[in-house]
Amino acid sequence: MNPSRRLFLQQSAAVGLASMIPFRSAFAESGLPIGIQLYTVQDELKKDAPATLEALAKIGYKEVESFPLQDATPEQVRKMLDDAGLKCPSAHLFFGLSETSHLLDEANTLGAHYVVSSVLLHTAPAAADIPKMLDTINSYQLDDFKKIAAKANEIGAQAQKAGLQYAYHNHNFEFRDYGGHTGYEILLKETDPKLVKFELDCGWITTAGHDPIEYFKKYPGRYPLMHAKDFPADTPVNTTLGVNPNHRPTEIGRGHIDYKPIIAAAEKSGLQHIFVEQDPPIEGMTSLEAVRISYQSLRPLV
Repeated sequence: MNPSRRLFLQQSAAVGLASMIPFRSAFAESGLPIGIQLYTVQDELKKDAPATLEALAKIGYKEVESFPLQDATPEQVRKMLDDAGLKCPSAHLFFGLSETSHLLDEANTLGAHYVVSSVLLHTAPAAADIPKMLDTINSYQLDDFKKIAAKANEIGAQAQKAGLQYAYHNHNFEFRDYGGHTGYEILLKETDPKLVKFELDCGWITTAGHDPIEYFKKYPGRYPLMHAKDFPADTPVNTTLGVNPNHRPTEIGRGHIDYKPIIAAAEKSGLQHIFVEQDPPIEGMTSLEAVRISYQSLRPLV
């Protein structure tokens, strides 16, 4: 056979074989879009919500996770999201502080599928007294987490009837050690997997001294959602709820958390949505500048 013809056939065969093998460039966008928890840019939303949502879309964000901070009705928020070309698959809601059915109606209006409790108290507080709520949460014992699990199952059942899926979002206090056991173990064990999913905040669980990869591996199917949050390398391990002003969360890629193996484990576990989150106030830059940095750091990994 003519050498040139042989080379042509070999190259053609190689191209044909390559077309049958899944290929993903390190910078190619996969089926997993990057979202943003709107809590991060609450300051900009209060100034100009439509412009802020448009700015997030221009950065590259495809999805948002809502947070009840906007002075707008769910219908108005939905229109602003639609106008910006953003989806809202998940909504953080203040379960226990408002009527559950009302919150579920809000989520359906936003077009969300997941309804998430940022913090869930097993009994409703007399008033929205944040310092008192923090004191209550930081004094929890294991029995309190059993009550929270029961409450989560109740909300999950109501959400299911409304065509929604409830999920529990963690901080660090759930991983406090109680003689070899944690409250988070109770929540995973005593909630119905069909009614209660989890949103793993990888920043908070790491700060509590635990490895998010282990949880993704151990509990496949329970984590359709995750938060990508970073902390400085000198952040001490702690399980007290509240942001330490000396060790504030930072932009993705500027802290010590390696998200490449975390995301790989999360995708294998069944992750559907990833949301960037950074607790305000953000120092040294605007919140939009911060979430741009986080997006640019995370995009090559997803």
